[in-house]
Amino acid sequence: MSRHQLHLRDGVPATSAWIGWDRPLRTFFAQVFATDPKDEDEEVPILWEGTVEAELPRPIDAIRLLEPYCDIPAETAASLEIDRMKTLAKTDGPNQVEARAFLARLEARDKRDLA
Repeated sequence: MSRHQLHLRDGVPATSAWIGWDRPLRTFFAQVFATDPKDEDEEVPILWEGTVEAELPRPIDAIRLLEPYCDIPAETAASLEIDRMKTLAKTDGPNQVEARAFLARLEARDKRDLA
């Protein structure tokens, strides 16, 4: 997994923004956090996408989500694609295998519940 912090635009009501590649889920992700109004020592996500398998398959998919919050350097897409390519030869370990099976069971259960 890769994770890069981005600089927030002036006036954006957030504390941090992140972008990266999650190899086990095969997705890029975008995160923005803000101070929790109930506890100033904690952060809460105000944007967190890329939590589902293959949800954001291209770097630009994650970048577009963060554009309202950040000025994103031009080289970010290339850096993210390099992060993805570095993981191409890696395989899932036992924890990832079990997590993927668990997610598949949840998805099957949700489909049954909707039917």
